Amino acid sequence: MSKAIVMPKMGMGMKEGTVVLWHKEEGETVEKGEPVVSVSSDKIENEIESPVDGTLIKAMVDVDEVVPVGQPIAYVGEPGERIEEEARSAGAGNEGGNSVEAENTDSNEYVAASLATMDPPTPEKTEAPGRGRKRVSPAARKLAKQKSVDLETVIGTGPQGRITKADIIKAAEQTAEPANTEEVPKPTEVKLRIRKPEEDKNSNVREYTGVRRIIGKRMHESLQNTAQLTIMKSVDVTELMNLQKKLRVEMGNLEVEGKITVTDLLAKAVTLALLKHPFMNSALQDERIEEYEHVHLGIAAANDRGLVVPVVFNAEKETLIGLSRQIGELGRKAKEGLLTSDEIKGSTFTITNLGASGVSYFTPVLNPPETGILGVGSIEEQAVFKDGEPVPVKKLPLSLSFDHRVTDGEPASRFLNTVAAYLENPYMLLASDR
Repeated sequence: MSKAIVMPKMGMGMKEGTVVLWHKEEGETVEKGEPVVSVSSDKIENEIESPVDGTLIKAMVDVDEVVPVGQPIAYVGEPGERIEEEARSAGAGNEGGNSVEAENTDSNEYVAASLATMDPPTPEKTEAPGRGRKRVSPAARKLAKQKSVDLETVIGTGPQGRITKADIIKAAEQTAEPANTEEVPKPTEVKLRIRKPEEDKNSNVREYTGVRRIIGKRMHESLQNTAQLTIMKSVDVTELMNLQKKLRVEMGNLEVEGKITVTDLLAKAVTLALLKHPFMNSALQDERIEEYEHVHLGIAAANDRGLVVPVVFNAEKETLIGLSRQIGELGRKAKEGLLTSDEIKGSTFTITNLGASGVSYFTPVLNPPETGILGVGSIEEQAVFKDGEPVPVKKLPLSLSFDHRVTDGEPASRFLNTVAAYLENPYMLLASDR
């Protein structure tokens, strides 16, 4: 009996998702728990696994297609098994055929009534008798339409002769416009021909899809819909680094699990500064500025799929060690792609750290609807003069972007100076835990 793979609900507010990538093609065998398709909401991307052993009978949607939560996107079963939609489109209408059991690994909201509202799938083209049926992946069919490639002329190299995107690209190259055989015009009549990007065989072309497109859309909207300004400050963190080393030694001696990082200390300083300057812990929405009582701290993290911002909720209630453990756990889940939708939304202020990349100052882009975001650069060793003598110190570059509609440069500078004061006098961070 075939099983339906439906668009899962990956968060309370999710109503639809986008198909990002098919890991399997129609006709391929799949094992239970093996990834079949990757889908994304507006915040997160997940791989959807097969609920049973079998064959991918039908891929219902193309890459980049948006599908409501609960709607079937694929069917897994035995080769040649007919699914319910095919039976209806053929006018079968008998009750003795194979039935479909819808299964959603993340949500039980799917009901059989949703099938009744779906349009019957478009029958695939069949060839002349004796030649068999053309097997085409959804992505290849879409690409063939874009490049005006006749599928009847393409030879498939995929499993069981299936036509893949690579086959379409090859066919498109073979049918490219012939070389220009006209006589070479006189020098005064030479016409410049602009080379199209697709004609460069050495170019590396990637589809602008999935998480990359989602991030790009959100950043573009952020810059369009806010009045962003960035101010910068260099902070002496020599004592902060010394404190970090001492804490690591003491936690090891006391057998306390975990270790304190610069990001942890910075998060504590930012949290305390936000409590003193609540206008930075706010959002402008519907012509109203809301200042939040609690600090929900977003810590930007990068993984192979892009940038995510997991959230430490109620950071003001955490001790330094508690804050460190939460940041560490969220960072681990971000790298492994295990964050849930609820863990990456609801932040009131964000920290983004490019220190590991060797970057100093930069312009972080606001994470709407937040008022502020703090960019952290790489610690640099510099020499400063004290009593006429050069003394080595460690400097941390900070870049604060804020929404000028909510606050002005002078108040924002006071907030940044408070963050700097905590970092330059790090024992104040420990005193706040008492």
